[in-house]
Amino acid sequence: MANGTRDFVIANRVSGKVHGGLSRVRLSLTFRIALHYCVQLMRSFIPVALILSVLLCVFISYPVSREIRRMIPEAAGESQSVIETGYLTAIPTETIPEKDFFPRLGQQFSVFFSKLFSSEEFSFYYTSPQNSLWLIRLNIHDLLIFWAMLMLGVILCDVFRMIYFFRHDQRLNRRVLAPIRDIASMAETLSESNLSNRINIAGTKNELKDLAVVINRMLDRIERSYNSQKQFVSDASHELRTPISVIRGYTDMLKRWGKDDPEVLEEGISAISQETEGMKDLVESLLFLARHDKKTLMMEISEFDPGELISEVQKEETMVHAEYRFIAEQLESMHVKADRNMMKQVLRILCDNAVKYSAPGTAVTLSCKKEADRMCCLSVMDEGQGISQEDLPKIFDRFYRSDKARKSESGGHGLGLSIARIIVIAHNGKIRVRSKPGVGTVFSVLLPAEP
Repeated sequence: MANGTRDFVIANRVSGKVHGGLSRVRLSLTFRIALHYCVQLMRSFIPVALILSVLLCVFISYPVSREIRRMIPEAAGESQSVIETGYLTAIPTETIPEKDFFPRLGQQFSVFFSKLFSSEEFSFYYTSPQNSLWLIRLNIHDLLIFWAMLMLGVILCDVFRMIYFFRHDQRLNRRVLAPIRDIASMAETLSESNLSNRINIAGTKNELKDLAVVINRMLDRIERSYNSQKQFVSDASHELRTPISVIRGYTDMLKRWGKDDPEVLEEGISAISQETEGMKDLVESLLFLARHDKKTLMMEISEFDPGELISEVQKEETMVHAEYRFIAEQLESMHVKADRNMMKQVLRILCDNAVKYSAPGTAVTLSCKKEADRMCCLSVMDEGQGISQEDLPKIFDRFYRSDKARKSESGGHGLGLSIARIIVIAHNGKIRVRSKPGVGTVFSVLLPAEP
């Protein structure tokens, strides 16, 4: 009993090693395709053989029946002797066949095949138009030889195609699998300094071409995202470098003269406080954009009247920017479902943007009105310097500022409109802008209104 158990354990170990070794064998894709093709050929042999056999029986039955009708005498008084041809023998008989001789279709086929494998003849009865009964014997030896040669020919053709496919697998490598090699070689060359390489799709067709096109599009998106992130980090570093340099400069000045000069102390503290506030706003904007990029931006949706929000923002901006005239008009009553604080942030961004690029004493008009398709339109219109046609497509890009804005002292960081656009799109809304240099700019926020 112990010896039997030990032999069983040893056999299991040997079997595991064999299967493990086979599983670790790495076959090339070309060989696997060729092997799959050969397996399919072998699997298709049986249905092909059946189809050819049925066709052979169908095509032979017609000349056999025609030969039988030709060889049987038409007149009743003619010779009733045995008639023989090359593969048919007709014997006149008076014996009425038993009823069991004409069974159902399935049993006829069983009798037929049993006759095939037990003898070289197949017998059946034939009744002539003159009601004479004949026993027909069909010599199927030659037919079996022909059928065997036909099957042998099919097998030889399949074997030849298998051998040919295995011997010419390199042609498959060159013509069909070339894009896969291009993908592998191209992936080896990709790095952070070289994201512009693409798969060459010239000469490729069908699914492999579609695969190459999809991968190229994916690489385009990755390159745009990487370049955007790289530009974002560069711009953020540049924006943070300036206030840090200012704070450091005033700190050095305070160390030297701030202890003894009250004016220098006051100027330094005021400048440091202002730059710190600007850095705080910049960091908050960067955190907002980072949460948006990571898809972690949270919103508290509630239903409110946007006209009341416009009036609230108009009062607050009037107190903050007393040198400008903030006007609220066309405050139509309606309701929207949105994050109220975020929509208030959007209006503040648009108002601050209007103040930055408008002269003191000009008017900033806020409105709330209904538009077609049940949309609520929140507008902020200023009488400022306007935006040129070249700058309009870029104003929502991160850290983008026009040349005039960069020269002005209140140019900002170039993130406000980007944040406003992100908030509006997150609410399934739209933001549009109309501007004319020297006349002013109108920003409009479209949100779905509740019935």
